[in-house]
Amino acid sequence: MSTALLSQPSVGVGPETTGSVHSWDISTGVDGPGTRFVTFLSGCPLRCLYCQNPDTWLRDNGTRMNVDDVLAEAGKFVPFIRASGGGATISGGEPLQQPHFATALLQGFQGLGLSTALDTSGYLGRLASDELLAATDLVLLDIKAGQPETYRRLTGRDLQPTLDFATRLAKRGKRVWLRYVLVPGITDPIEEIGAVAGFAGGLGNIERVDVLPFHTLGQSKWEALNRRFVLADTPTPTAEQVERARDIFQDAGLAAY
Repeated sequence: MSTALLSQPSVGVGPETTGSVHSWDISTGVDGPGTRFVTFLSGCPLRCLYCQNPDTWLRDNGTRMNVDDVLAEAGKFVPFIRASGGGATISGGEPLQQPHFATALLQGFQGLGLSTALDTSGYLGRLASDELLAATDLVLLDIKAGQPETYRRLTGRDLQPTLDFATRLAKRGKRVWLRYVLVPGITDPIEEIGAVAGFAGGLGNIERVDVLPFHTLGQSKWEALNRRFVLADTPTPTAEQVERARDIFQDAGLAAY
């Protein structure tokens, strides 16, 4: 379980070094390489039907934090993280909804000698400054669907900003791990997966693709917020469906897991 940060920002700290933090956690294997200190920022412009953390959608649901307080928490784990070949990841919500705070955090983690990762949908990629990207060693990019109409059905937003951000990352030669959530009946059709695979395969900077099977573990959070989880009756994809998706990405020249 993530541990909520309860510290308060220091007096006089400017807006670029404070932000709304939902929680932090130590994770292994799902938020980048090695063991990682993961900071979850509050606020997200997407409304993904399968969202596991709808409690992070609103920035007001977080605690106002000073960058130094977050770094102090991360500092407790630095020797352990370094020994594992890990680092620090900023996730959400959508961290690019707080771009100045995200930049300060990424720079601070680098100052601790940790590799950095940004977990983002890319929808707000236009807000990622060159300074932010320079402080990011790896981008964990969620491309949630391959066709605009499916993307809008799934997230309530447009696909193109994510594709534009992915192209920008490729031009910079930025390392990217792509995430694709496999939802039966929505993102599992061959043409849907193929659209993402074809686009990603032409970028040249995608190190790996993680095909993530849909699940309903976040349903209780929706219910706690008095929101209807419309995918409640959607099954988890079978092993065969997951393998087929991986094969499509591999046929595009991508390492898929």
